Amino acid sequence: MSTDARQRAADKIGRLCREPHDLVSLWQETTEVLATAVPHYWTPCWYTLDPASLLMTSHFHLGLAEFPPQWLAAEYGEERHGIVDVVRSATGLSTLHDTADGEPANRERWQRNMTMGGDQELIARLRTRSGEVWGALALYREPGAAMFDPAEKEFVATVAPALADGVRRALLIGQAGEPEYADSPGLLVLNSACEIESASAGVRRWLCDLPDGDWDREKLPSAVVTLAARAFRHAADDRPGEVLVSRALTRSGTWVVLHGARLTSSAETRVAVIIEPAHPSRIYPLLMSAYGLTERERDVTRLVLQGASTTQIAREMTVSAHTVQQHLKSIFDKTGVRSRRDLVAKVFFTHYEPRFRDNEQRVTATKPVRGGPWPTY
Repeated sequence: MSTDARQRAADKIGRLCREPHDLVSLWQETTEVLATAVPHYWTPCWYTLDPASLLMTSHFHLGLAEFPPQWLAAEYGEERHGIVDVVRSATGLSTLHDTADGEPANRERWQRNMTMGGDQELIARLRTRSGEVWGALALYREPGAAMFDPAEKEFVATVAPALADGVRRALLIGQAGEPEYADSPGLLVLNSACEIESASAGVRRWLCDLPDGDWDREKLPSAVVTLAARAFRHAADDRPGEVLVSRALTRSGTWVVLHGARLTSSAETRVAVIIEPAHPSRIYPLLMSAYGLTERERDVTRLVLQGASTTQIAREMTVSAHTVQQHLKSIFDKTGVRSRRDLVAKVFFTHYEPRFRDNEQRVTATKPVRGGPWPTY
């Protein structure tokens, strides 16, 4: 494939990721483009990850409606070349053949892949340019196929940030369309006169909480109008695909993030505005309430889930390795585990596997895919 053709494919994936999509549609449409630039066996396996813990929240693989339980157990065991290993690596991209020095046959992961007909496996993290990891992509090739070459790896690395942004936006749209929490995101669709064409169920509370807005009088907050106006100007300036982001302080004293982008599904110019709370991940309060962890223990747990070593944890938290070990001992006692591996497995199978399995059913039922850990009500 020529350099120009790959650039066109990358540009098309970028455009798809900037448009409002549900997650499954995004995966399906980008898969079609990806196949032209990086030929692969059968179909990719797409994953969403919780940026706070790097634990999997969903997967999408045509023909594999249910992820085998033993594969999940291996992923969160001591297996090398797992998703978290690649996500935390310097490059964020790796092949199983590379990590096995070209001899992967003795790896259990390779043996499992071969049962599905895949010899080679390439894993890439989907990380935004601001540093948040929202997913991972796995591509396969059948026995006898050419190895993934440097140009193909470079292409995947190039489109990964756009894919990460697309995942984040699709999850937001899903939560707005079918709210799960009281503070779930809200979605507005505005016409060129900044009049509301449609609104999600949960958007009213956000519009009422933003300064100078009045829902009953159909007066939009200035933060929404300003963002929408910028999006309309960008569309007029032939920059229709750009996603705009702004922050606003609500009347109740919390910050919200607003995303604005032009909709391209009709001839008339319309803009979608998503409003979401600027709060930390839901895993933090969950860990503290479920196990009675302190804030420091919570932070250590988060880094353990992300695959950090004792030295890395000590460096990030600006404490000694001995202090980290003391925190770990307390965490193990409170969670009833004996090792880091057991801690990761307990958090995943207690708080994330239910989400993972529910998302499998939601995909089958064409419902929005959810992110984050399983909710505790």
